[in-house]
Amino acid sequence: METLFWSTAIVAIAEMGDKTQLLSFVLAAKFRSRLPIILGILFATLANHFAAGALGSWLSSLVSPDILRWIVALSFFGFGAWALVPDRLEENRNLKGAGVFFTTLIAFFLVEMGDKTQLATIALAARYDSLVAVVLGTTTGMMIANIPAVLIGESLAHRINMKIMRWVAAALFVILGILALLAPAAGMRY
Repeated sequence: METLFWSTAIVAIAEMGDKTQLLSFVLAAKFRSRLPIILGILFATLANHFAAGALGSWLSSLVSPDILRWIVALSFFGFGAWALVPDRLEENRNLKGAGVFFTTLIAFFLVEMGDKTQLATIALAARYDSLVAVVLGTTTGMMIANIPAVLIGESLAHRINMKIMRWVAAALFVILGILALLAPAAGMRY
């Protein structure tokens, strides 16, 4: 449960104001077809985060537990700093004719590549033994952040203080980094 909780919380908060959340707003405004957008987000996130989690699990088998502890902690500290930088949706991917679901699926999968939530998934999978719990948690976190963006759209963006959300996300990443250094517990790789 700890793995699922931290994976969900970190990604849900870190996703606020992230470029994939901005993509949710854009897709909702452009297509006005909510269910295919939500399903596209779900399947793109599952695929992306499963691959990232598998990579994190594999990487954890390559280094000693002490080195892994430092790598994970430093990664979380770095994600904390990165969370303070506002994201912008820089690319306008034109995927006409692909349909709403496939447009969302492809766009989300590509935009999530190298994103802080994907890299956080790698670090979480390296830290915790349960790949399934990490992927379910990070995917749930993405859905918690993005479903309201799809359903409510632009009006939600103006009601959430993104600066505060970035600071909360940064604090959670720092807490995870400290826990990685100080409190190795059952279910963690070290």
